[in-house]
Amino acid sequence: MAILKAFRGWRPPQDIAAALASRPYDVLDSQEARVEAEGNPYSLLHIIKPEIDLAVDVNLYSEAVYQKARQNFDAFRDKKWLVQDEKECLYIYAQTMNGKTQYGIVGCAGVEDYLNNVIKKHELTRPDKEEDRMKHVRVTNANMEPVFFSYPANQQIDAIVAHVVKNNTAVYDFTADDGFGHHFWVIDDAKVIQQLIDLFGKIPSTYVADGHHRTAAAALVGNEKKQANPNHTGTEEYNFFLAVHFPDDQLTIIDYNRLVKDLNGLSESEFLQKLEAGFVVEKKGKNQYRPNRLHNFAMYVGSNWYSLTAREGTFNDHDPIGVLDVTILTKLVLEPLLDIMDQRRSKRIDFVGGIRGLGELSKRVDEGGMEVAFALYPVSMKQLIDIADSGNIMPPKTTWFEPKLRSGLVVHSLD
Repeated sequence: MAILKAFRGWRPPQDIAAALASRPYDVLDSQEARVEAEGNPYSLLHIIKPEIDLAVDVNLYSEAVYQKARQNFDAFRDKKWLVQDEKECLYIYAQTMNGKTQYGIVGCAGVEDYLNNVIKKHELTRPDKEEDRMKHVRVTNANMEPVFFSYPANQQIDAIVAHVVKNNTAVYDFTADDGFGHHFWVIDDAKVIQQLIDLFGKIPSTYVADGHHRTAAAALVGNEKKQANPNHTGTEEYNFFLAVHFPDDQLTIIDYNRLVKDLNGLSESEFLQKLEAGFVVEKKGKNQYRPNRLHNFAMYVGSNWYSLTAREGTFNDHDPIGVLDVTILTKLVLEPLLDIMDQRRSKRIDFVGGIRGLGELSKRVDEGGMEVAFALYPVSMKQLIDIADSGNIMPPKTTWFEPKLRSGLVVHSLD
């Protein structure tokens, strides 16, 4: 059953919260982070992307970068840009996109839940990315950024959240530059906190929606600290890590699309002909075409959009992996026709989150850097949960969640 723990969060004062909150470390590169944080000393990017305060050519994985993260974290606390709550709390973090608001409960998840698979995953992690975040957690001794979890929707939890939101003023309430709203409440009533903890204790599993590397890093560092402590009791703060838990019925997964640099030696007409074996191919012309159902794809090649509908017998709707459109695209196109056998490592493929729109796909093909683009129908939360529950792993770059959590509204210290 799922662990939910209250904690004494480190939070910014109200007047700088919007300036301090940043996008997650992994959605922008170093140069983008430098631009985004320019002129803003409050930005959490100074801690989660600390290379922006060092030379442009610095090695991103050098000890100097991690030490700069620690120095900046210490400075933020010294300057009272992050102040610790006096008692253990839970929090509500809501996000508004396109008129829809989703409400998450911010609390600590359990390291043991991760190790025992109570927290279920749907993606593989890369050891190099794990180690990077582990070093960051070790040096700062904190979870600077929350991970994005989901749980099976529960009416009693919904009712408590609705009551807190209705009867309390949000301590933070702002709209970020991307137009998404961010709203944050503190739950410091011990009775309400215990009710939520008890209700989570009846939930059999929670699910990593976004942030697999941060989740793994936080849990593995917590386990390291356990192994190194001869007086370990299980109540130490390092046994827990920062997460925002959203009910599954409030979340929307958007498309995660593919671009390929070449047609693997095929002409455009040869490529289109070979696609006919696995798909019903319909030319849509110059107007953008968006997939309208499962097993229907959009393709952009040679200045035209196409609809590709997988033929019966090319997929297995009774297999949690075989039903995925990314699996169909991989088995029918990427591997046999384009010779892309490892999407994690191939330099010939790139991935674009659907938040950028279909126009980003055609733009990059028209500019000449890419030869063909594929837009996929979004994965559902049910598919994600089915795969996680079955112990399977999704192919790489399958899910894209929006809006992204803003980092810095609350930080969890491991001591």
